[in-house]
Amino acid sequence: MFDNLSDKLNAVFKKLKGHGKLTEKNIEEGLREVRMALLEADVHFKVVKSFINSIKERALGQEVMASLTPGQQVIKIVNDELTELMGGVLEDLNLSGSVPVSIMLVGLQGSGKTTTAGKLAVFLRKKGRNPYLVPADIYRPAAIDQLNKLGNQLSVPVFPSRSDMDPVQICQEARTTAHRTGCDTLLIDTAGRLHIDEALMDELCRIKDTVKPSDILLVADAMTGQDAVNIAKSFNDTLDIGGVVLSKMDGDARGGAALSIKSITNKPIKFVGVGEKLSDLEPFHPDRMSSRILGMGDVLTIIEKAQAVIDEKKAAELEKKLRKNAFTLEDFRDQMIQIRKMGSMSEIIKMIPGMNKMKQLKNLEVDDKELIKVEAIINSMTPQERRQHTLIKGSRRKRIAKGSGTSVQDINKLLKNYNQVMKMIKKINKGGIRGFGAGMPSF
Repeated sequence: MFDNLSDKLNAVFKKLKGHGKLTEKNIEEGLREVRMALLEADVHFKVVKSFINSIKERALGQEVMASLTPGQQVIKIVNDELTELMGGVLEDLNLSGSVPVSIMLVGLQGSGKTTTAGKLAVFLRKKGRNPYLVPADIYRPAAIDQLNKLGNQLSVPVFPSRSDMDPVQICQEARTTAHRTGCDTLLIDTAGRLHIDEALMDELCRIKDTVKPSDILLVADAMTGQDAVNIAKSFNDTLDIGGVVLSKMDGDARGGAALSIKSITNKPIKFVGVGEKLSDLEPFHPDRMSSRILGMGDVLTIIEKAQAVIDEKKAAELEKKLRKNAFTLEDFRDQMIQIRKMGSMSEIIKMIPGMNKMKQLKNLEVDDKELIKVEAIINSMTPQERRQHTLIKGSRRKRIAKGSGTSVQDINKLLKNYNQVMKMIKKINKGGIRGFGAGMPSF
């Protein structure tokens, strides 16, 4: 997510650092590179022009604060402007109106509407709501089946739509059923097309006029860049959407859509899809996203993810063990399991401030399947081996490899990483965070 743009922006900031003062010349040079970085990220050219002008005006119109270097001041200005560019503040899902409220999901075929409906069901249930999935796409083969499967997987009720029903009829009957069964939020998965056409828009307008949804969310594929922006504008012109869900953000290294949509449509991004799991949907915080882009991390999102999956009692016990350097392979495994629940390891690492600048992690690609392998290896050890890893010699390594379906080399790699983690923990306990970098495992 934003990897290419982050690298280029940080290269610009590195050049600006060390200047005694900000001059028009070095600002112009820096902004020229920022402009190119944004255009290469597929940000809309009108958005780039306005953004650059705003930064230039602020950078030349104020003195550098005494406590900051010029480079840091530029970063602050860019951070502020990026945050505003993406909407400034979090825009919540609109759930106002009489119960059951309706959320209408629209977008082109293949944008991820059906999967997003499932993700929103997970999100809403965590908020204490009772969602009801409504398959209103009667055209795409297996669309109804797909939503039924998601509903069964999540234990969320699904309206029994049929392909011979009219989409408006489906939504009307679903509302009645939801009210009768105590569901308070309809998630309507509408039909899409490969391109925008009159028939599609007419049908969506009929559903909107009949259902009167509290919110209309356009689901757009982030990887399509400016195409996503153009699609958002077209849907907004016809339907007056409430906001956008950018799917497949985890696969988009450029980020042009996220930086352009608010400026072009004046409608906020409300959620981003950050993975394939049904829990991989994040509310869109412009300030946090700006921090990620600029390599400052996103501690608040990490905390929220951790709070959702980590048992407080176990966390307190682990803290005691860490302070006593008593962190066993069993603890190592348990933490891997917790990390997997939080999402992609690569994305979590990028959320930690300063991590993207560490040489050890610069080109690190963490395969989440490796975490599953680690779990299998440790599960194949005896309780004594997990507590005392020095016992694991040649014959034991062969036995563990056979039991876990891995190789001796995999066992060696795990033990090496574990030892590196232990060294890192000891350094932190002894001298604080300054000793952190040297002991990072190579995965």
